[in-house]
Amino acid sequence: MFANNTYLMVIYNPAKYFYIMTVTVLFHKENGVGYITLNRPEKYNSFNRDMAMCLQEHLDDCERDEEIRCIYVTGAGKGFCAGQDLAEASDPSNVDFEKIVREHYNPVIRRFRNIEKPIIAAVNGVAAGAGANLALACDIVVATESASFIQAFSKIGLIPDSGGTFFLPRLIGMQRAAALMMTADKVMAAEAAAMGMIYKCFPDDSFEAESKKMAAYLAQMPTKGIGLTKRLLNHTYDHTLEEQLEMEKDVQVEAGQSEDFKEGVLAFLEKRKPIFKGK
Repeated sequence: MFANNTYLMVIYNPAKYFYIMTVTVLFHKENGVGYITLNRPEKYNSFNRDMAMCLQEHLDDCERDEEIRCIYVTGAGKGFCAGQDLAEASDPSNVDFEKIVREHYNPVIRRFRNIEKPIIAAVNGVAAGAGANLALACDIVVATESASFIQAFSKIGLIPDSGGTFFLPRLIGMQRAAALMMTADKVMAAEAAAMGMIYKCFPDDSFEAESKKMAAYLAQMPTKGIGLTKRLLNHTYDHTLEEQLEMEKDVQVEAGQSEDFKEGVLAFLEKRKPIFKGK
């Protein structure tokens, strides 16, 4: 590990040459939390194909691993994610925009929304373009006070992808969303929190501790019920009230059959702290 948090891997090939490959996504798990770190700090963690594919693999691992009950996504170095690596996208011999959106970003957004575990975006610096919208697709977004969010697409003639046109209007309203997308104005974290774009911002010097404390707390919660809540929230904008009430009934029955519910009630009756297992 180097000072800028870049991890390097030495690879040997049959031609008897050694070469070095940067590990573009770091991962470890601790106390029920799966920590995912985008790791191209020299590029402000802008996405290339390798990073996109690695992120999808780590999210799949987090979904399958019953020990992981909360997912924490952040960036290495000074930025969260500056969006697409334009050097990759503008190279005619490389992947094109259709493939980038279809294979890189859309699968990540679907995983963020469909994994029935809480996902925190810990925005430690600039979140621009697809990087901003990836954060907004997570369940809870927290940021450092010095972090910023920029819908940078209009500056280069593109449209907001990665679910931006879906999530941002729902978070802050159509007028604000349209203005931010068209002007590409920078929004600092405190303003983003005030307008409801994100949940909360923390002072830079306490951000890592506070955001990880939140992840550890969620990992000890009845995460079966939290996952079911997420399922309901995913349908709240496409259901009528009657349809949502019916779905709440069905999902509440499922929650009531969980081990977490039984443990929660038993702990209440026994006047002790519950020990939830996410089942």
